[in-house]
Amino acid sequence: MSEAAFISAVQKITSAQLDLGGVITAAGEQLQAGQPTLAQQLYRIWLQFNPDHPQAYVAHFNRAGLHMDAGDLAGANEALSAAVALNPDFPPAYINLGGVLERSGDPEGAIGKWREVLTRQAQVTGPAIGYSVAALKQIGRVLADHQQLEPAEAALQQSLSLNPCQYDVLGQYLALRMGQCKWPVTVPWEGMDRKALVSGVHPLSMGVYTDDPMLQLAAASNYTREMIDTRPEAQIASDRRFAPIDLTGRRLRVGYVSSDLRDHAVGYLMAELFEVHDREKIEVFAYYCGPAARDGLNARIKGAVEHWTDIRALSDEAAAAAIAADGIDILVDVNGHTRDAKSGVFSRHPAPIQVNWLGYPGTMGGPHHHYIVADPLIIPPGFEIYYSEKVVRLPCYQPNDRKRAVDAERPSRADAGLPDDAFVFCCFNGPQKISRFTFARWMEILSRTPNSVLWLLHSSEDVHARLRGYAEQAGIAPERLIFAPKQHNAQHLARYPLADLFLDTSPYGAHTTASDALWMGVPVLTLPGRSFASRVCASLVTAAGLGDLVATSAQDYVDRAVALAHAPAEVEALKARLAAGRDTCDLFNTDKLVTQLEGLYAGMVADYREGRPPRPDLTNLEAYFAVGADLDHEGQEMLLRQDYEQVYKDRLALRHLLQPLPADTRLWTEADIAWAEGLVGGGAAVTPFPRKRAAGD
Repeated sequence: MSEAAFISAVQKITSAQLDLGGVITAAGEQLQAGQPTLAQQLYRIWLQFNPDHPQAYVAHFNRAGLHMDAGDLAGANEALSAAVALNPDFPPAYINLGGVLERSGDPEGAIGKWREVLTRQAQVTGPAIGYSVAALKQIGRVLADHQQLEPAEAALQQSLSLNPCQYDVLGQYLALRMGQCKWPVTVPWEGMDRKALVSGVHPLSMGVYTDDPMLQLAAASNYTREMIDTRPEAQIASDRRFAPIDLTGRRLRVGYVSSDLRDHAVGYLMAELFEVHDREKIEVFAYYCGPAARDGLNARIKGAVEHWTDIRALSDEAAAAAIAADGIDILVDVNGHTRDAKSGVFSRHPAPIQVNWLGYPGTMGGPHHHYIVADPLIIPPGFEIYYSEKVVRLPCYQPNDRKRAVDAERPSRADAGLPDDAFVFCCFNGPQKISRFTFARWMEILSRTPNSVLWLLHSSEDVHARLRGYAEQAGIAPERLIFAPKQHNAQHLARYPLADLFLDTSPYGAHTTASDALWMGVPVLTLPGRSFASRVCASLVTAAGLGDLVATSAQDYVDRAVALAHAPAEVEALKARLAAGRDTCDLFNTDKLVTQLEGLYAGMVADYREGRPPRPDLTNLEAYFAVGADLDHEGQEMLLRQDYEQVYKDRLALRHLLQPLPADTRLWTEADIAWAEGLVGGGAAVTPFPRKRAAGD
């Protein structure tokens, strides 16, 4: 049928009986019939007979789309270039041509095409602004990917100035500022106030921005509402939320969805886990959604799992359908709210039990994940209120690879640019984790330990200059900050022992980085807060047998670091404890972790089969988000607030008196409602909160 329609359309073209609209319709019919090549030929034939048509550029633009769908970048480049040549003022062609050039390995050429969009907007109209916004967004993204952070930030801010309602762009912009150690992170400009900026912080970045687990929960919930497709019509093919789990004659099917099963921090953590799983109980599936990878770690993981499916190129619907077809019982999200995540797959419920673990240090804040895997230190009893999922716990939540490669050649301090006779504090966390408050503590430590240096991970020269400038302002010689160039993981591990003490960041601490330090025998000093990301390092340090390096306060963190710098024998004793316990401690006991994890999976199945699947309570999270976004997180460190819960209750009470809020299972209970309403009823007409406010409210 498609061939007959094609012949008919060609006959009409050659007899000048088919206009451009007719060709577009005929090509669309060929596409629906699964004949993209015939659709492409229709455009080419029409263009041969109508080379001077005033809208010929549209035909070139449309056939470029067909080339792109087929992965033919050269063909798309030729077609889009033809469209631009015919109509130099057609912005969509420049935008798409930039995308083609980027995918072809020419980012500078791509940026050049997008900049042409900006220079060719002769009139200020709605479409013109839309094209400029799109071009600036692409420019910012590509510049950031190539570590040109300052111009990337400028492009994204310009895009936001034209359209401040770009949730994704706002998140990228703020993450860029964090990555450049620009404090404060949220600097208002005309049309964008501080609260609007805070409201745009991405859930992952929120863990860096503040130690406020209630705001992190609400931000994750807000992100889920804004960014994840939950249309009912997209759910039907893969929705298995009520599917039976009958294990008669078969093993439990567990699927892991991740973009990081490769040369990546998560890949290094998980590699041995797949090798240790009990294959008599568990059938292991891996669904990979990251960039193309052919590294050794990726190959090792592929060889360790029983089923490997690459879902990178699949839509959320298609990926969810594939997982549903595999009959997965428990689907583990190893991405969460991180780059290349497949949250839309989980929203389609392709498995009856869905779990949040490891890749994202926090709650998903939505209705699609039933459990979050943690441990007693990361989520202690009473902290469950900050999570939408049911909390289940391992002895230590993080797996580790005991087979990790360490370069045989160990560098000297001179090789690394470190002084031989100084006490070396180090922190190899990314620069985005360095908060103003953490850096101030580090400067106090350096000021009290004159014969010391701070060894940080290389970022960019701009960031180095900025941090050294902050140090100089604090009275610390800039050269006492030394930056370690990035190296392959095996070489990076080999240089760790050059450090004396690892200083953790707050509120987003070291995770894989802490395990690396502890594996290589370097003690880690950490300061936990309330949130998941701020407590992981405390869990790892404790599981490694150094729980006495978990500071109890900000001042304790500083004092302990200073004391250790003046007690080299005590530091050597800590290193000896690490070495003695490395093969037996919980942190590196992969067999124990996997056995316990499989026990958690069995418990989840039991809950499900007994009709007790967790049901997330998302009540009032929009109100919590509004309250949290209004707090001045950069004016006062939330980690230090002793009245944290009361701050929320006070502000929820005020909102309740303006518009009643139902009770929830977190901070706003029936008792709190009665308290708020009783205060007003008792005559507190002006404000129901006579309590003295703390600084930063």
